Amino acid sequence: MSFGVVKVKNQLDSSFGNNSEVELLGVLKQNSFLFYSLYERKFGIRPNFAEVPFGTKFRCDFCWLNDNSDGPEWVLVEIEKPNMRLFNQSGDPSAELNHAIEQVKSWNRYFNQFPAEKSRIFGAVSRFRFVLVAGRRDGWEAKSAARWRSFHNNNSNIEIHSTDVFYDAIDHYSNFEESFWSFEENPRSLNGKDLEGNWSACSYIEKWRNLLT
Repeated sequence: MSFGVVKVKNQLDSSFGNNSEVELLGVLKQNSFLFYSLYERKFGIRPNFAEVPFGTKFRCDFCWLNDNSDGPEWVLVEIEKPNMRLFNQSGDPSAELNHAIEQVKSWNRYFNQFPAEKSRIFGAVSRFRFVLVAGRRDGWEAKSAARWRSFHNNNSNIEIHSTDVFYDAIDHYSNFEESFWSFEENPRSLNGKDLEGNWSACSYIEKWRNLLT
């Protein structure tokens, strides 16, 4: 299938104009190509899953598997409001940004505290890659904010990206549609409740389950 970029851009514009996380999540679930900039490998991608629960109180917005030769890397993504306030007037991270970072940290603490949950939920895990998408690019490009994010991304296991990465994907798709064939094969997010059924039928995960246990 091909993605209707004009329609998708209009939907993205609406979610940004309303500063609605719910609307943005809805657009992302229906258009996997919007994650293009966040996928390290662009070809032969694995599908992404939406709303994957951990335990009784945690949930990531999206996740996907990187089936690397040195073991399975699971990418866990948290999406925040498109126009979330990033810093307060004193130049310190806003309460909203700190809350979002803490939310992602809680996932890491959970899996460190309950390592068996990693195997139960994901089948096999060599490592996690944690991604937080929050705020607009112009907010991150202010001098103090850019320095803060550069230090954070170099000293934390949580990558922070601006929500403009989704517009980047639209621009790239408009010019290089042929590069998105793998996303066209996996056009929409799958239900997080189906994650176990997906990896349980995956020979790659089965191999690493035997190697890591």
